[in-house]
Amino acid sequence: MELSVTLREPQRRTELFGPRDRYLRQIRDTLGVRLHARNTTVQIVGEAPKVARAAAVLESLQEMLRHRDYLDEHAVDVVMAEIEEQEDGGDPQAITVFSREALISPKTDGQRHYIVAMFKHDLVFCLGPAGTGKTYLAVAVAIHLLKIGHCKRIVLVRPAVEAGERLGFLPGDLQQKVNPYLRPIFDAMHDMMTFDQLKRFLVNDVIEVIPLAFMRGRTLNNAVIILDEAQNSTPAQMLMFLTRLGHHSKMIVTGDDSQVDLEPNQMSGIIDAVQRLRGCTGIEILRLTELDIVRHRLVQQVVARYAKDPPSPEGARNSDQPRQKPPLPDSRE
Repeated sequence: MELSVTLREPQRRTELFGPRDRYLRQIRDTLGVRLHARNTTVQIVGEAPKVARAAAVLESLQEMLRHRDYLDEHAVDVVMAEIEEQEDGGDPQAITVFSREALISPKTDGQRHYIVAMFKHDLVFCLGPAGTGKTYLAVAVAIHLLKIGHCKRIVLVRPAVEAGERLGFLPGDLQQKVNPYLRPIFDAMHDMMTFDQLKRFLVNDVIEVIPLAFMRGRTLNNAVIILDEAQNSTPAQMLMFLTRLGHHSKMIVTGDDSQVDLEPNQMSGIIDAVQRLRGCTGIEILRLTELDIVRHRLVQQVVARYAKDPPSPEGARNSDQPRQKPPLPDSRE
């Protein structure tokens, strides 16, 4: 099929096409069509559904340029995602992300409550064992909000704390040192967008990954900020992190308070925070349980058995008082 789209403002073709036709190539590579710009038209060639989608994208981009001075690659991605969502008519219970194949749906009542909380509240704490989807669903909600234009960036944060290792002892520059700690977040994001999209977002700081220690002094507006593995933050670090929340932003704090890797007798930041902030208006605190685990069925049994008799890390804390978990409302209440 072949279709021509007329440029409404030919004098602004540079803004529409991007530097060296970058945005046209982005549309071409993503949708699988051929594009030829000729004078005041863009000729689109390819399979009928793809041609129709490319034409709708170009029309939407022209409309967007009526209200702004320039476009960027993120804007092109958002428009393409919106057009695809309109055509597909997605399930209202599902979270749409950039990857067409990845439609994220809650699998348990606890996960459903968690997703509703993230959309409803600007600050959400979620505790629970491994495999309950704490990180995965937080990333999915953040990417969905980015896709539909309700936030401008995503900031992914993790404490650089591991048993027996320190960040400074690892080889390489900062990014190479941080990558092992952020690998679970990257794994989730690879399920929800293409490698090229993720690379563009990282290069343009639309998605930023950063160790918790480097958050001091920042104010984050129009963003979704996720603090993962928050059980390994200290109360002082948690206070510093929570006060980074800016206008039109959301914070999601996740952690497993049964797996704290801090020094003996050091209070976990997420445990301290939920004790202090329980009952505050606009803040949601919930706990997922082994019933919400969606990994291999054996993970539920492993978590349940270890919960009966928690191990003492390195044997160093055997003589210490066990950390007390704060009583939290069950996510299904």
